[in-house]
Amino acid sequence: MTLTATRPVTRVAPGRSGARRTGRRWPLTVLLGLVSMLTVSPFLVMLVLALSPPRKPTVPRQWPEQLTFDNFAQTLSAAGFLGWTVNSLIYAGVSVVIILLTASMAGYAFAKKRFPGRDALMWAFLATVMVPFQALLIPMFVLVSDLDGVDTFWGMIVPTLANSQAVFLMRQFIRDLPDELFEAAKVDGASEWRIYWQIVIPLTKPILATLGVFVFLWHWNDFLWPLVIAQSDELRTLTVGLTTLKGDEHPLSLVMASAAISVVPCLLVFALLQRYLVNSIAMTGLK
Repeated sequence: MTLTATRPVTRVAPGRSGARRTGRRWPLTVLLGLVSMLTVSPFLVMLVLALSPPRKPTVPRQWPEQLTFDNFAQTLSAAGFLGWTVNSLIYAGVSVVIILLTASMAGYAFAKKRFPGRDALMWAFLATVMVPFQALLIPMFVLVSDLDGVDTFWGMIVPTLANSQAVFLMRQFIRDLPDELFEAAKVDGASEWRIYWQIVIPLTKPILATLGVFVFLWHWNDFLWPLVIAQSDELRTLTVGLTTLKGDEHPLSLVMASAAISVVPCLLVFALLQRYLVNSIAMTGLK
């Protein structure tokens, strides 16, 4: 008869493991909290200045004694502010729709179609990302000027539609979709246009929403190209128009109120598409 020694079983209290995990995470939580405070602090200063009475352009060192919304009312009643906002919405909104449409089509072609020079063409198109926009500014302006596109909406929108980053993101996402879906659709007699609308578009909603947020922010905050191409006050975008408010004749609180209002559309777009943005990030790690 053989005797085997057994080690006593140590029982761990149910809440002890959770307490250990919480104890290990608190330094990371504190670090993230500090980074978040540093990130949000410029926006808080902007709001404090926007709610402060008109005064000299200085950064507030203490909480103001009086808060007022007169700066927001004065900004909204300004002659060109609403027009600048509408121009920015047109510039960003139209660009988002066209870029998502063309990038999804190009991404589907590069991901699921086979044609000579496909990979070489994709990498050549992607190599344009390395060319700085400042190097293309003068040739783009000369080309648009020869086509009578200066001081027009189409002259401001069309040159920004060739977005190689958007095509690359769509290609990477569509490439992971199962080929069996497209083969089954072809067996059923579906045309390429029907496959695109009923298979590609529904399955790529998360990445389309994410890309839509990025493209909207790029165009909403774009300054250099609208400054060059829009030469009249009627076609100014919000970013260009806000620069005209800087000066001694406009108090800093009024400029900060205008900047605070300009952030609202970006927050609304992010809030509306946040669910798809989180889904796209979660699906990125799934195979």
